[in-house]
Amino acid sequence: MRAKISYFVTAAVLVVYFVLVGSRGVMLIQQGTALTVTFGAAVLILPVIGVWFLWKNTQFVSRANQLAAELDAEDGLPVDELVRTPGGRIDRDSADAVFAKRRAETEDSPQDWRCWFRLAVAYHDARDTPRARRAMQRAIALHDGRPAPS
Repeated sequence: MRAKISYFVTAAVLVVYFVLVGSRGVMLIQQGTALTVTFGAAVLILPVIGVWFLWKNTQFVSRANQLAAELDAEDGLPVDELVRTPGGRIDRDSADAVFAKRRAETEDSPQDWRCWFRLAVAYHDARDTPRARRAMQRAIALHDGRPAPS
């Protein structure tokens, strides 16, 4: 729940920032000189890119949560079998062992979105966020019946 609250607070702050930056871009354009119109247009591009990025990430998180809920309903969520340090951090060797198991499972069933979802969780636990994201994108694509990204 804390992650959701943090995400929505961050998103709200970004939206406020986009509005402020956008208003500055409009003000520059309203000045009417060639230089300010050019700068104003350039400044307006930043919020557009930011809104697109925020939208894509929100879609990704929403789809991943839908898959997690579906797996939970099937009792297919990965069991937390990770060893933790006294401070609560995941032990690296434990994460690597679970990752190897999940990778083998995925290699045996490469078209099963459930395996890719569990592999994404294992990547995340092993602190490999880019690969975790790609594995989750593949799980989402397979679930939706779309061609999986490479």
